[in-house]
Amino acid sequence: MKVPAFFYRLYEQMLWRQIQAGPKPRHIGLIVDGNRRFARTKGYTNTSEGHTAGSEKLEVFLDWCWKLDINIVTLFGFSTENFNRSPEEVDYLMDLILRKLRQYQVDPVIFREKVKIKVIGRREDLSDEMVQEIEKVEALTRDHDRFLLNIAISYGGRAEIVDAVKKVAAEIKAGRLEVAEITEEKFGQFMYTEGIPDPDLIIRTSGEERLSGFLLWQSAYSELYFTDVYWPAFRMIDFWRALRIYQQRERRFGK
Repeated sequence: MKVPAFFYRLYEQMLWRQIQAGPKPRHIGLIVDGNRRFARTKGYTNTSEGHTAGSEKLEVFLDWCWKLDINIVTLFGFSTENFNRSPEEVDYLMDLILRKLRQYQVDPVIFREKVKIKVIGRREDLSDEMVQEIEKVEALTRDHDRFLLNIAISYGGRAEIVDAVKKVAAEIKAGRLEVAEITEEKFGQFMYTEGIPDPDLIIRTSGEERLSGFLLWQSAYSELYFTDVYWPAFRMIDFWRALRIYQQRERRFGK
């Protein structure tokens, strides 16, 4: 049964009162799942079109974050496992990511809001064209300092840890690092997210309740929020619910 707009607005106002004065996460991780299932519910002939709808939702979500002074978002855009999907879907996703990277190079909102864009993941698995666009958008936004958008492309949490271990081993072999110097803090400097605070909150849409390799090292003390809503259908009110749950949890960091 559809909720009347009047009651929806009342609920929205109540949620806003609850969250506006509470602590806000500084860094949110996003696992945007359910694009293809959303497309099926809408009757799309090509379920990959759900990815386009999900891509368009990202700008809306970022706007919600800006209004709440949330400074960092890390988006799980394309995993190392996603390469196992059909060649048609992989090509569709890669083309979509390319268009998004090019859009950000000229989008006035990115420059007005001072959004720094950083791409994390294994670039050696990406096309030369993709790497060139990544380097362009990172160079154009390098000096932006109000908001950070991390986009994980060709990313896997285990792959990131393996790559970090290789870097550590190379430093030891070169004599620039002693084994006794390796601490959790030191090891973190070899991760893709070096210098970026760990996510306070990770949101996953579509009803799946797992991280699927997303920020495995960084998520040790992240609060996790799972929702049945498909990503393209994710509303501001769904976001506020996630923030309310985050604010209700007691974060002890193992203490």
